[in-house]
Amino acid sequence: MIMHRYELYILTLLSLLFAGCQIQPVNGSVAIDIPANWDQQTENVSTWPAQDWWKGFGNTELNQLMISAQNNNYDLAAAATRVLQAEAQARLAGVALLPNVDLSASSGQQGVFGGENNVDASNSFGISLGASYEIDFWGKNRANLTAAQESLHASQFDRETIAITITSNVAIAYLQVLSLRERLAIAQLNLANAERVLKLVESRVKYGAVSPLDLAQQRAVVARQRTSIPPLEQQERDARSVLAILLGRPPQGFDVNNTSLESIALPEVGAGMPSELLTRRPDIQTAEAQLRAANANIAAARAAYFPSIRLTGSSGVQSTALAALFDGGLIYNLVASLAQPIFDAGRLEAEEDLALARREELIQFYRSTIINAFADVETALGTIQSTAEQQNYQTEELEQAEIAFQLAERRYREGAEDLLTVLDAQRTLFSAQDQYQLIRFARLQSLVTLFRALGGGWQLENESYAQSLQ
Repeated sequence: MIMHRYELYILTLLSLLFAGCQIQPVNGSVAIDIPANWDQQTENVSTWPAQDWWKGFGNTELNQLMISAQNNNYDLAAAATRVLQAEAQARLAGVALLPNVDLSASSGQQGVFGGENNVDASNSFGISLGASYEIDFWGKNRANLTAAQESLHASQFDRETIAITITSNVAIAYLQVLSLRERLAIAQLNLANAERVLKLVESRVKYGAVSPLDLAQQRAVVARQRTSIPPLEQQERDARSVLAILLGRPPQGFDVNNTSLESIALPEVGAGMPSELLTRRPDIQTAEAQLRAANANIAAARAAYFPSIRLTGSSGVQSTALAALFDGGLIYNLVASLAQPIFDAGRLEAEEDLALARREELIQFYRSTIINAFADVETALGTIQSTAEQQNYQTEELEQAEIAFQLAERRYREGAEDLLTVLDAQRTLFSAQDQYQLIRFARLQSLVTLFRALGGGWQLENESYAQSLQ
Protein backbone atom coordinates (compact mmCIF):
# COMPACT_ATOMS: atom_id res chain seq x y z
CA MET A 1 0.00 0.00 0.00
CA ILE A 2 3.08 2.25 0.16
CA MET A 3 2.93 2.76 -3.60
CA HIS A 4 -0.73 3.64 -3.39
CA ARG A 5 -0.14 6.33 -0.75
CA TYR A 6 2.77 7.74 -2.74
CA GLU A 7 0.63 8.22 -5.80
CA LEU A 8 -2.12 9.85 -3.79
CA TYR A 9 0.44 12.33 -2.47
CA ILE A 10 1.62 13.04 -6.03
CA LEU A 11 -1.92 13.62 -7.26
CA THR A 12 -2.76 15.90 -4.34
CA LEU A 13 0.37 17.95 -4.95
CA LEU A 14 -0.35 18.27 -8.67
CA SER A 15 -3.92 19.32 -7.97
CA LEU A 16 -2.71 22.11 -5.67
CA LEU A 17 -0.04 23.27 -8.09
CA PHE A 18 -2.17 23.32 -11.19
CA ALA A 19 -5.58 24.26 -9.82
CA GLY A 20 -7.13 26.99 -11.94
CA CYS A 21 -4.54 26.58 -14.72
CA GLN A 22 -6.93 25.08 -17.25
CA ILE A 23 -6.53 26.72 -20.65
CA GLN A 24 -9.71 28.45 -21.79
CA PRO A 25 -10.73 29.00 -25.43
CA VAL A 26 -9.31 32.18 -26.89
CA ASN A 27 -12.03 34.67 -27.71
CA GLY A 28 -12.02 37.78 -29.80
CA SER A 29 -14.39 40.31 -31.25
CA VAL A 30 -15.98 39.56 -34.59
CA ALA A 31 -18.48 42.39 -34.32
CA ILE A 32 -19.95 43.65 -37.56
CA ASP A 33 -22.36 46.48 -38.33
CA ILE A 34 -25.86 45.14 -38.96
CA PRO A 35 -28.29 47.38 -40.88
CA ALA A 36 -31.50 48.26 -39.09
CA ASN A 37 -33.73 47.71 -42.13
CA TRP A 38 -33.64 46.65 -45.75
CA ASP A 39 -33.58 49.33 -48.42
CA GLN A 40 -36.20 47.38 -50.36
CA GLN A 41 -39.21 45.80 -48.67
CA THR A 42 -41.95 43.50 -49.90
CA GLU A 43 -45.48 44.84 -49.70
CA ASN A 44 -47.38 44.15 -46.48
CA VAL A 45 -45.66 40.82 -45.89
CA SER A 46 -43.52 40.19 -42.83
CA THR A 47 -43.59 36.40 -42.45
CA TRP A 48 -40.47 34.35 -43.02
CA PRO A 49 -40.64 31.55 -45.61
CA ALA A 50 -41.94 28.19 -44.43
CA GLN A 51 -39.66 25.18 -44.50
CA ASP A 52 -41.54 23.86 -47.54
CA TRP A 53 -41.56 27.30 -49.15
CA TRP A 54 -42.01 25.91 -52.67
CA LYS A 55 -45.63 25.03 -51.91
CA GLY A 56 -46.35 28.75 -52.12
CA PHE A 57 -46.08 28.46 -55.91
CA GLY A 58 -49.22 26.31 -55.85
CA ASN A 59 -47.93 23.68 -58.28
CA THR A 60 -48.41 19.99 -57.49
CA GLU A 61 -45.78 18.84 -59.95
CA LEU A 62 -43.17 21.14 -58.40
CA ASN A 63 -43.99 19.72 -54.96
CA GLN A 64 -43.41 16.19 -56.25
CA LEU A 65 -40.12 17.20 -57.85
CA MET A 66 -38.93 18.63 -54.54
CA ILE A 67 -39.65 15.37 -52.73
CA SER A 68 -37.76 13.47 -55.41
CA ALA A 69 -34.76 15.81 -55.14
CA GLN A 70 -34.62 15.50 -51.36
CA ASN A 71 -34.67 11.71 -51.59
CA ASN A 72 -32.43 11.12 -54.60
CA ASN A 73 -29.99 14.00 -55.09
CA TYR A 74 -26.43 12.66 -54.85
CA ASP A 75 -24.86 15.87 -53.54
CA LEU A 76 -27.34 15.89 -50.68
CA ALA A 77 -26.66 12.22 -49.96
CA ALA A 78 -22.92 12.92 -49.89
CA ALA A 79 -23.49 15.78 -47.45
CA ALA A 80 -25.44 13.41 -45.19
CA THR A 81 -22.50 10.99 -45.13
CA ARG A 82 -20.17 13.85 -44.17
CA VAL A 83 -22.40 14.46 -41.17
CA LEU A 84 -22.01 10.80 -40.20
CA GLN A 85 -18.23 11.15 -40.50
CA ALA A 86 -18.28 14.23 -38.26
CA GLU A 87 -20.39 12.37 -35.71
CA ALA A 88 -17.81 9.58 -35.62
CA GLN A 89 -14.99 12.12 -35.23
CA ALA A 90 -16.80 13.69 -32.27
CA ARG A 91 -17.17 10.29 -30.62
CA LEU A 92 -13.47 9.61 -31.17
CA ALA A 93 -12.55 12.94 -29.59
CA GLY A 94 -14.66 12.09 -26.54
CA VAL A 95 -12.79 8.82 -25.97
CA ALA A 96 -9.79 10.68 -24.50
CA LEU A 97 -11.95 11.87 -21.58
CA LEU A 98 -12.67 8.31 -20.48
CA PRO A 99 -10.31 5.65 -19.05
CA ASN A 100 -8.97 2.88 -21.23
CA VAL A 101 -9.50 -0.63 -19.78
CA ASP A 102 -7.87 -3.84 -21.07
CA LEU A 103 -8.21 -7.47 -20.06
CA SER A 104 -5.28 -9.81 -20.77
CA ALA A 105 -4.52 -13.47 -20.14
CA SER A 106 -1.22 -15.33 -20.48
CA SER A 107 0.25 -18.80 -20.22
CA GLY A 108 3.83 -19.97 -20.65
CA GLN A 109 6.45 -22.58 -19.92
CA GLN A 110 10.10 -22.13 -19.03
CA GLY A 111 12.79 -24.84 -18.88
CA VAL A 112 16.35 -25.94 -19.76
CA PHE A 113 17.05 -27.93 -22.92
CA GLY A 114 18.50 -31.35 -22.19
CA GLY A 115 17.26 -31.53 -18.63
CA GLU A 116 16.43 -34.99 -17.34
CA ASN A 117 12.77 -35.72 -17.99
CA ASN A 118 12.42 -31.97 -18.40
CA VAL A 119 12.30 -31.60 -14.62
CA ASP A 120 13.64 -28.06 -14.83
CA ALA A 121 10.57 -26.85 -16.77
CA SER A 122 8.05 -24.57 -15.03
CA ASN A 123 4.58 -23.36 -16.07
CA SER A 124 2.99 -19.99 -15.47
CA PHE A 125 -0.59 -18.73 -15.93
CA GLY A 126 -1.97 -15.26 -15.36
CA ILE A 127 -4.99 -12.98 -15.85
CA SER A 128 -4.82 -9.21 -15.40
CA LEU A 129 -7.10 -6.20 -15.79
CA GLY A 130 -5.38 -2.93 -16.67
CA ALA A 131 -6.60 0.65 -16.92
CA SER A 132 -5.06 3.96 -17.95
CA TYR A 133 -6.41 7.49 -17.73
CA GLU A 134 -5.01 10.88 -18.69
CA ILE A 135 -6.02 13.63 -16.25
CA ASP A 136 -7.24 16.55 -18.34
CA PHE A 137 -5.87 19.30 -16.06
CA TRP A 138 -5.35 21.77 -18.88
CA GLY A 139 -8.53 21.04 -20.78
CA LYS A 140 -6.73 19.81 -23.92
CA ASN A 141 -8.93 16.77 -24.38
CA ARG A 142 -12.05 18.77 -23.57
CA ALA A 143 -11.00 21.39 -26.11
CA ASN A 144 -10.45 18.72 -28.75
CA LEU A 145 -13.92 17.36 -28.03
CA THR A 146 -15.42 20.85 -28.32
CA ALA A 147 -13.66 21.37 -31.66
CA ALA A 148 -15.01 18.05 -32.94
CA GLN A 149 -18.54 18.86 -31.78
CA GLU A 150 -18.46 22.26 -33.47
CA SER A 151 -17.13 20.62 -36.64
CA LEU A 152 -20.13 18.29 -36.43
CA HIS A 153 -22.43 21.30 -36.17
CA ALA A 154 -20.70 22.83 -39.19
CA SER A 155 -21.28 19.64 -41.18
CA GLN A 156 -24.95 19.64 -40.22
CA PHE A 157 -25.32 23.26 -41.27
CA ASP A 158 -23.46 22.52 -44.49
CA ARG A 159 -26.01 19.86 -45.30
CA GLU A 160 -28.83 22.34 -44.74
CA THR A 161 -27.08 24.84 -47.03
CA ILE A 162 -26.74 22.20 -49.75
CA ALA A 163 -30.40 21.22 -49.30
CA ILE A 164 -31.52 24.83 -49.73
CA THR A 165 -29.32 25.25 -52.79
CA ILE A 166 -30.67 22.07 -54.38
CA THR A 167 -34.34 22.86 -53.75
CA SER A 168 -33.96 26.40 -55.06
CA ASN A 169 -32.11 25.12 -58.15
CA VAL A 170 -34.88 22.59 -58.74
CA ALA A 171 -37.47 25.36 -58.60
CA ILE A 172 -35.48 27.59 -60.97
CA ALA A 173 -34.80 24.76 -63.43
CA TYR A 174 -38.48 23.78 -63.44
CA LEU A 175 -39.61 27.35 -63.97
CA GLN A 176 -37.07 27.72 -66.77
CA VAL A 177 -38.42 24.63 -68.53
CA LEU A 178 -41.95 26.04 -68.40
CA SER A 179 -40.78 29.50 -69.49
CA LEU A 180 -38.91 28.09 -72.48
CA ARG A 181 -41.93 26.03 -73.46
CA GLU A 182 -44.04 29.17 -73.42
CA ARG A 183 -41.47 31.08 -75.45
CA LEU A 184 -41.35 28.16 -77.89
CA ALA A 185 -45.14 28.25 -78.19
CA ILE A 186 -44.98 32.01 -78.82
CA ALA A 187 -42.35 31.51 -81.52
CA GLN A 188 -44.47 28.83 -83.19
CA LEU A 189 -47.55 31.07 -82.99
CA ASN A 190 -45.65 33.95 -84.57
CA LEU A 191 -44.43 31.60 -87.28
CA ALA A 192 -48.04 30.66 -87.98
CA ASN A 193 -48.96 34.39 -88.14
CA ALA A 194 -46.05 35.07 -90.50
CA GLU A 195 -47.07 32.16 -92.75
CA ARG A 196 -50.65 33.45 -92.83
CA VAL A 197 -49.43 36.89 -93.90
CA LEU A 198 -47.17 35.19 -96.48
CA LYS A 199 -50.19 33.54 -98.07
CA LEU A 200 -51.89 36.90 -98.20
CA VAL A 201 -48.86 38.49 -99.86
CA GLU A 202 -48.59 35.62 -102.35
CA SER A 203 -52.24 36.14 -103.25
CA ARG A 204 -51.79 39.88 -103.77
CA VAL A 205 -48.64 39.37 -105.84
CA LYS A 206 -50.49 36.86 -107.98
CA TYR A 207 -53.10 39.45 -108.84
CA GLY A 208 -50.54 42.21 -109.26
CA ALA A 209 -51.69 44.22 -106.24
CA VAL A 210 -48.17 44.39 -104.77
CA SER A 211 -44.63 43.93 -106.07
CA PRO A 212 -42.52 40.76 -105.69
CA LEU A 213 -40.43 42.78 -103.22
CA ASP A 214 -43.17 42.39 -100.61
CA LEU A 215 -43.15 38.64 -101.21
CA ALA A 216 -39.39 38.39 -100.68
CA GLN A 217 -39.58 40.46 -97.51
CA GLN A 218 -42.31 38.31 -96.00
CA ARG A 219 -40.53 35.11 -96.94
CA ALA A 220 -37.49 36.46 -95.08
CA VAL A 221 -39.69 37.06 -92.03
CA VAL A 222 -40.97 33.48 -92.18
CA ALA A 223 -37.44 32.13 -92.45
CA ARG A 224 -36.33 34.22 -89.48
CA GLN A 225 -39.23 32.94 -87.40
CA ARG A 226 -38.34 29.36 -88.26
CA THR A 227 -34.71 30.01 -87.34
CA SER A 228 -35.70 31.19 -83.85
CA ILE A 229 -37.35 27.87 -82.95
CA PRO A 230 -34.42 25.35 -82.85
CA PRO A 231 -32.38 27.34 -80.26
CA LEU A 232 -35.39 27.50 -77.96
CA GLU A 233 -35.94 23.77 -78.36
CA GLN A 234 -32.31 23.12 -77.45
CA GLN A 235 -32.48 25.41 -74.41
CA GLU A 236 -35.61 23.59 -73.24
CA ARG A 237 -33.85 20.23 -73.55
CA ASP A 238 -30.84 21.57 -71.65
CA ALA A 239 -33.07 22.88 -68.85
CA ARG A 240 -34.80 19.51 -68.58
CA SER A 241 -31.40 17.80 -68.38
CA VAL A 242 -30.35 20.09 -65.53
CA LEU A 243 -33.58 19.34 -63.70
CA ALA A 244 -33.15 15.59 -64.18
CA ILE A 245 -29.61 15.69 -62.76
CA LEU A 246 -30.84 17.61 -59.70
CA LEU A 247 -33.37 14.85 -59.16
CA GLY A 248 -30.66 12.18 -59.38
CA ARG A 249 -32.00 10.85 -62.67
CA PRO A 250 -30.46 10.43 -66.13
CA PRO A 251 -31.72 13.04 -68.63
CA GLN A 252 -32.72 10.36 -71.14
CA GLY A 253 -36.48 9.95 -71.13
CA PHE A 254 -37.07 12.53 -68.41
CA ASP A 255 -39.93 14.97 -68.88
CA VAL A 256 -42.38 17.15 -66.97
CA ASN A 257 -46.09 17.50 -67.63
CA ASN A 258 -46.79 21.22 -67.34
CA THR A 259 -46.15 23.44 -70.35
CA SER A 260 -46.86 26.93 -69.09
CA LEU A 261 -46.10 29.33 -66.25
CA GLU A 262 -49.85 29.88 -65.97
CA SER A 263 -49.87 27.04 -63.43
CA ILE A 264 -47.46 28.93 -61.15
CA ALA A 265 -48.74 31.29 -58.45
CA LEU A 266 -46.83 34.24 -57.03
CA PRO A 267 -46.06 33.39 -53.38
CA GLU A 268 -45.80 35.99 -50.66
CA VAL A 269 -42.59 36.24 -48.71
CA GLY A 270 -41.18 38.77 -46.26
CA ALA A 271 -37.56 39.46 -45.40
CA GLY A 272 -37.99 40.23 -41.70
CA MET A 273 -35.26 42.23 -39.98
CA PRO A 274 -31.59 42.03 -41.07
CA SER A 275 -30.51 41.00 -37.57
CA GLU A 276 -32.77 37.95 -37.75
CA LEU A 277 -30.94 36.72 -40.83
CA LEU A 278 -28.08 35.52 -38.61
CA THR A 279 -30.23 32.64 -37.37
CA ARG A 280 -32.03 32.08 -40.67
CA ARG A 281 -29.14 31.08 -42.92
CA PRO A 282 -27.28 27.83 -42.28
CA ASP A 283 -24.16 29.07 -44.11
CA ILE A 284 -23.79 31.75 -41.41
CA GLN A 285 -24.21 29.04 -38.79
CA THR A 286 -21.52 26.99 -40.54
CA ALA A 287 -19.07 29.89 -40.44
CA GLU A 288 -19.80 30.48 -36.75
CA ALA A 289 -19.41 26.80 -35.84
CA GLN A 290 -16.08 26.70 -37.67
CA LEU A 291 -14.97 29.74 -35.70
CA ARG A 292 -15.93 28.10 -32.42
CA ALA A 293 -13.99 25.00 -33.44
CA ALA A 294 -10.97 27.19 -34.19
CA ASN A 295 -11.21 28.72 -30.71
CA ALA A 296 -11.17 25.25 -29.19
CA ASN A 297 -8.20 24.24 -31.34
CA ILE A 298 -6.23 27.22 -30.01
CA ALA A 299 -7.01 26.14 -26.45
CA ALA A 300 -5.80 22.61 -27.24
CA ALA A 301 -2.62 23.95 -28.87
CA ARG A 302 -1.79 26.04 -25.81
CA ALA A 303 -2.55 23.21 -23.42
CA ALA A 304 0.03 21.09 -25.25
CA TYR A 305 2.79 23.25 -23.67
CA PHE A 306 1.93 21.88 -20.23
CA PRO A 307 2.76 18.44 -18.84
CA SER A 308 0.50 15.48 -19.44
CA ILE A 309 -0.45 13.45 -16.39
CA ARG A 310 -1.38 9.81 -16.82
CA LEU A 311 -2.51 7.23 -14.30
CA THR A 312 -2.08 3.55 -15.03
CA GLY A 313 -2.97 0.56 -12.92
CA SER A 314 -3.42 -3.14 -13.21
CA SER A 315 -4.51 -6.02 -11.02
CA GLY A 316 -4.71 -9.75 -11.54
CA VAL A 317 -3.76 -13.24 -10.44
CA GLN A 318 -0.80 -15.44 -11.33
CA SER A 319 -0.04 -19.13 -10.63
CA THR A 320 2.23 -21.96 -11.73
CA ALA A 321 -0.77 -24.21 -12.14
CA LEU A 322 -3.92 -23.46 -14.08
CA ALA A 323 -6.10 -25.19 -11.46
CA ALA A 324 -4.69 -22.97 -8.72
CA LEU A 325 -4.94 -19.75 -10.71
CA PHE A 326 -7.55 -18.16 -8.48
CA ASP A 327 -6.28 -19.56 -5.19
CA GLY A 328 -3.37 -17.14 -4.77
CA GLY A 329 -3.33 -13.51 -3.73
CA LEU A 330 -4.22 -10.51 -5.88
CA ILE A 331 -1.34 -8.77 -7.67
CA TYR A 332 -1.67 -5.05 -8.42
CA ASN A 333 0.40 -2.27 -9.90
CA LEU A 334 -0.30 1.50 -9.72
CA VAL A 335 1.72 4.16 -11.57
CA ALA A 336 1.35 7.92 -11.96
CA SER A 337 3.46 9.54 -14.69
CA LEU A 338 4.08 13.11 -15.77
CA ALA A 339 5.55 14.12 -19.15
CA GLN A 340 6.65 17.69 -19.84
CA PRO A 341 7.76 18.87 -23.29
CA ILE A 342 11.32 20.23 -23.07
CA PHE A 343 12.56 20.59 -26.66
CA ASP A 344 10.45 19.96 -29.75
CA ALA A 345 12.26 22.15 -32.34
CA GLY A 346 9.39 24.69 -32.25
CA ARG A 347 6.62 22.22 -33.15
CA LEU A 348 4.23 23.30 -30.39
CA GLU A 349 4.76 26.99 -31.13
CA ALA A 350 4.16 26.39 -34.83
CA GLU A 351 0.95 24.47 -34.06
CA GLU A 352 -0.31 27.35 -31.92
CA ASP A 353 0.58 29.90 -34.62
CA LEU A 354 -1.22 27.75 -37.17
CA ALA A 355 -4.35 27.60 -34.99
CA LEU A 356 -4.27 31.37 -34.44
CA ALA A 357 -3.88 32.08 -38.16
CA ARG A 358 -6.70 29.67 -38.98
CA ARG A 359 -8.94 31.44 -36.50
CA GLU A 360 -8.14 34.84 -38.02
CA GLU A 361 -9.00 33.47 -41.46
CA LEU A 362 -12.34 32.16 -40.17
CA ILE A 363 -13.14 35.52 -38.54
CA GLN A 364 -12.79 37.21 -41.92
CA PHE A 365 -14.80 34.45 -43.58
CA TYR A 366 -17.53 34.80 -40.97
CA ARG A 367 -17.78 38.55 -41.56
CA SER A 368 -17.76 38.03 -45.33
CA THR A 369 -20.54 35.45 -45.08
CA ILE A 370 -22.76 37.87 -43.15
CA ILE A 371 -22.11 40.75 -45.57
CA ASN A 372 -22.82 38.52 -48.56
CA ALA A 373 -26.04 37.33 -46.91
CA PHE A 374 -27.25 40.91 -46.49
CA ALA A 375 -26.34 41.63 -50.11
CA ASP A 376 -28.17 38.52 -51.36
CA VAL A 377 -31.40 39.53 -49.66
CA GLU A 378 -31.17 43.17 -50.72
CA THR A 379 -30.48 42.20 -54.34
CA ALA A 380 -33.38 39.74 -54.40
CA LEU A 381 -35.79 42.30 -52.93
CA GLY A 382 -34.73 44.88 -55.48
CA THR A 383 -35.12 42.42 -58.35
CA ILE A 384 -38.59 41.44 -57.19
CA GLN A 385 -39.72 45.06 -57.14
CA SER A 386 -38.04 45.83 -60.47
CA THR A 387 -39.47 42.83 -62.33
CA ALA A 388 -42.95 43.48 -60.93
CA GLU A 389 -42.86 47.01 -62.37
CA GLN A 390 -41.43 45.75 -65.66
CA GLN A 391 -44.18 43.15 -65.95
CA ASN A 392 -46.86 45.82 -65.51
CA TYR A 393 -45.34 47.99 -68.24
CA GLN A 394 -44.70 45.02 -70.50
CA THR A 395 -48.31 43.90 -70.18
CA GLU A 396 -49.46 47.24 -71.55
CA GLU A 397 -46.90 47.10 -74.36
CA LEU A 398 -48.03 43.58 -75.27
CA GLU A 399 -51.68 44.60 -75.41
CA GLN A 400 -50.93 47.53 -77.68
CA ALA A 401 -48.64 45.44 -79.90
CA GLU A 402 -51.41 42.88 -80.44
CA ILE A 403 -53.84 45.64 -81.39
CA ALA A 404 -51.30 47.22 -83.74
CA PHE A 405 -50.59 43.93 -85.54
CA GLN A 406 -54.28 43.14 -85.99
CA LEU A 407 -54.94 46.63 -87.42
CA ALA A 408 -51.88 46.53 -89.69
CA GLU A 409 -52.79 43.10 -91.09
CA ARG A 410 -56.39 44.12 -91.73
CA ARG A 411 -55.44 47.42 -93.39
CA TYR A 412 -52.84 45.64 -95.54
CA ARG A 413 -55.49 43.15 -96.60
CA GLU A 414 -57.69 46.09 -97.58
CA GLY A 415 -54.84 47.80 -99.40
CA ALA A 416 -54.71 50.76 -97.02
CA GLU A 417 -51.19 49.98 -95.68
CA ASP A 418 -47.97 48.74 -97.21
CA LEU A 419 -46.17 45.59 -96.12
CA LEU A 420 -43.52 47.56 -94.25
CA THR A 421 -46.08 48.53 -91.63
CA VAL A 422 -47.16 44.92 -91.23
CA LEU A 423 -43.56 43.75 -90.90
CA ASP A 424 -42.85 46.34 -88.23
CA ALA A 425 -45.98 45.34 -86.32
CA GLN A 426 -44.95 41.68 -86.55
CA ARG A 427 -41.52 42.33 -85.12
CA THR A 428 -42.94 44.47 -82.34
CA LEU A 429 -45.52 41.86 -81.36
CA PHE A 430 -43.06 38.97 -81.30
CA SER A 431 -40.55 40.97 -79.29
CA ALA A 432 -43.22 42.08 -76.80
CA GLN A 433 -44.49 38.52 -76.32
CA ASP A 434 -41.03 37.07 -75.85
CA GLN A 435 -39.94 39.86 -73.51
CA TYR A 436 -43.08 39.42 -71.42
CA GLN A 437 -42.22 35.77 -70.83
CA LEU A 438 -38.62 36.62 -69.96
CA ILE A 439 -39.74 39.19 -67.40
CA ARG A 440 -42.30 36.82 -65.95
CA PHE A 441 -39.68 34.13 -65.51
CA ALA A 442 -37.25 36.66 -64.01
CA ARG A 443 -39.88 37.69 -61.45
CA LEU A 444 -40.52 34.10 -60.38
CA GLN A 445 -36.80 33.42 -60.32
CA SER A 446 -36.22 36.43 -58.07
CA LEU A 447 -38.78 35.04 -55.61
CA VAL A 448 -36.93 31.72 -55.51
CA THR A 449 -33.67 33.64 -55.03
CA LEU A 450 -35.18 35.50 -52.08
CA PHE A 451 -36.30 32.23 -50.51
CA ARG A 452 -32.74 30.95 -50.84
CA ALA A 453 -31.22 34.20 -49.56
CA LEU A 454 -33.44 33.98 -46.46
CA GLY A 455 -32.28 30.45 -45.74
CA GLY A 456 -35.08 28.67 -47.55
CA GLY A 457 -37.29 28.57 -44.49
CA TRP A 458 -34.68 26.69 -42.48
CA GLN A 459 -34.51 27.89 -38.90
CA LEU A 460 -32.20 26.88 -36.07
CA GLU A 461 -34.10 24.97 -33.41
CA ASN A 462 -33.34 25.04 -29.70
CA GLU A 463 -30.68 27.56 -28.72
CA SER A 464 -29.33 30.04 -31.25
CA TYR A 465 -25.78 29.92 -32.53
CA ALA A 466 -26.03 33.50 -33.75
CA GLN A 467 -24.78 35.23 -30.61
CA SER A 468 -21.74 37.41 -31.10
CA LEU A 469 -18.45 35.82 -30.08
CA GLN A 470 -16.84 37.84 -27.37
